[in-house]
Amino acid sequence: MSNLSSKTKIGFIGGGNMANSLIGGLVAKNNEAAKHLYLFEPSQEKATELKNRYGLNLALNNEELISNCDVVVIAVKPQALKNILIPLRSVFSEKQPLIISVVAGIRATSIEQWLEQDVALIRVMPNTPALIGKGASGLFANKNVNSDQKTVAQSMLDAVGLVEWVENEDDIDSITALSGSGPAYFMLFIQGLIEASVKAGIAPETAKNLAVQTAIGSAELVLSSDIPLQKLIENVTSPNGTTEQALISFSNSNLKGIIEEAFNSARKRSTELADELG
Repeated sequence: MSNLSSKTKIGFIGGGNMANSLIGGLVAKNNEAAKHLYLFEPSQEKATELKNRYGLNLALNNEELISNCDVVVIAVKPQALKNILIPLRSVFSEKQPLIISVVAGIRATSIEQWLEQDVALIRVMPNTPALIGKGASGLFANKNVNSDQKTVAQSMLDAVGLVEWVENEDDIDSITALSGSGPAYFMLFIQGLIEASVKAGIAPETAKNLAVQTAIGSAELVLSSDIPLQKLIENVTSPNGTTEQALISFSNSNLKGIIEEAFNSARKRSTELADELG
């Protein structure tokens, strides 16, 4: 399982989109990973689906899962977390696993208060491209996490994409707005480009293929180049040309301001969740 020890057992509380992405990425990286993955998901239909898809182990309840695992990944809705954790205080105290929370907006201190104990906790904001090994995850470790545990988390998230650590927990709110929610922003832009192309007479499949490949190629060019981003934009933009007219339209519509407003709205909601639910 990447650089994870074959003895490291990882349990997932919740089988939603984020857990699915992480499990899928780990299994795609190493077919043997499923032997060491455990899941408790109250929806029997969803649990069975994930077991059939990945071959992981199903736990009968959260207590059994925690008792069997070295790492517990909490992947539930923010609104549900408090009621899930409170009954699990004793089993967490007894097992003392590394806790990895992918729950948006819930601070480390809230989790410790609900468990009534100090825990080794890493907050992670992953994103759904982790499912294909192209994820981007921001990580924050609280003071109880040791270097070995950080290495475990790093290895786990490395298996599904890029990992960036932050020193301040508040930065996780910004990462939520950046890369956590970010795939939807880019997908919306691609969708708009496809729809405009189809209205102009391009066949839908052709429009999709060209739009998606343009997005991939542009991202990879930015990643591989030492040229400043603004210069790369200028390199595509001929004076009085087609690209210039499109960029003028974007500027007149205040595209950057729209993006900043959307980013700030997502970040604000992440902070609000912490205040409302913590």
